[in-house]
Amino acid sequence: MKTAISLLASLLVIPMASLLAANVDPALTHIATWTESWPDASGTIESREVKSEIWNDAIQAALDKDNAVFLPKRDQPYYLDGPIILKSGQTLASAPDAEIRLKPGCNTCMVRNANLVGFHDRPVPEDTKPDTNIIIEGGIWTTLANGAKDANGNQRGLSSKKEPVPGTHGVILLQNVRGVTVRNITVRQGRPFAIHLGNIRDFTIDGVTLDGHGRDGVHVDGPASYGVIRNVSGDSHDDPVSLTAWDWKQYSASFGPIHHLTIEHITGAPEGKRSTDAIRLLPGVKRFSNGTTLDCPIHDITLRHITDIRDFKLYDQPNLEAGRANDFSGGIGTLRNITFENLTFNRPGSIQVHANTDGLSIAGVKLLFPLPADYHLLELGPKSMTYKGAPGTDPSRWTEIFSPDLDCNVRNVSITGVRTRDSQADLPIEKVVKVIEQNPNPDYPKTTPKGGTGKAVWIR
Repeated sequence: MKTAISLLASLLVIPMASLLAANVDPALTHIATWTESWPDASGTIESREVKSEIWNDAIQAALDKDNAVFLPKRDQPYYLDGPIILKSGQTLASAPDAEIRLKPGCNTCMVRNANLVGFHDRPVPEDTKPDTNIIIEGGIWTTLANGAKDANGNQRGLSSKKEPVPGTHGVILLQNVRGVTVRNITVRQGRPFAIHLGNIRDFTIDGVTLDGHGRDGVHVDGPASYGVIRNVSGDSHDDPVSLTAWDWKQYSASFGPIHHLTIEHITGAPEGKRSTDAIRLLPGVKRFSNGTTLDCPIHDITLRHITDIRDFKLYDQPNLEAGRANDFSGGIGTLRNITFENLTFNRPGSIQVHANTDGLSIAGVKLLFPLPADYHLLELGPKSMTYKGAPGTDPSRWTEIFSPDLDCNVRNVSITGVRTRDSQADLPIEKVVKVIEQNPNPDYPKTTPKGGTGKAVWIR
């Protein structure tokens, strides 16, 4: 039996026309017919009938036989009707321009590891029998969220159609894994997170292009450690990279510390593309239903060589979707040893911190846009913003998005090399750092936000 690596190497020297026959047997596909929704040139949604092969059985058979699959470019997409499941030591590789689509109405992820175990309501135990040494490379992956309001029935990235692990929500879903690699993929028009990771150690994510993507790019839930996330770019309507040690319960299969990660070479969307362009670090304290709690800090994280990220979001944020009283951190989160190096802003951006922080280093920042008089790169303290919903005319239904009543302490801050265009001198610290103290808004709800009583204490 060939190993995954040796088989993949042998496949790559076979002429392209014979690659499919060498590894995946088309006879194991089956034909299905369904309806897809697509916008026309004016944006009006039209339905069209599709009749095509479903490739899950053929791909799974090749994985069972050889521990590796290569999907070459073909004129038609490879349609799936559920997730491809990868075991330890298996490789799923595709040509860069091979398109893999999720059939409408599946509502699942497209590929996941085999021993996916959720710990939605308790801490992750020591021995979870993780899958190891999995490789996913290449391909254009889409769940067909192409502008249709219902995203062609693929709203969630669940682990399976029946009895899915709670909180799973990825196009590519890797939970309870060690030693995994995902590289050089494109996620196009996806509604779940492009890559949803959790309970993971020793991993590399290298090369993710987001193309009209609807949610987070690389979304990491705790516990997670000793990993690299690099070369993420494109346009996403949520965070291109998100580290959520404590997370909203509907989007996390596990909780716990995140530490010793490097995030590098991340680029915001090109001008003119609608995109969030934010990186999130969300620590906190998970409160389980039995009343026990789990501290979920984030520490020893390096973020470097990052361009045109609008917001670095290191602040507390209760669960807006489930109702903030139903799901919130059991206290302000903890950050330690967070390093920012070589940041470039061609447009306004900021680092916003509302967490108890010990060790925050910022070095080598280029601010290549006209600075407003009140601009600050680093904002310390609680935020306040009012969510009005739709139609938004009833103040009794409005809610606070953030945690404006919680204090945070910040110490051991180091800032060097924050400069404007063509300047040879660092900006003075008072122009770089803003310390926030919230106050209640006496005119609320006539004016918003509501404000609060929280503040940042910068211990210098």
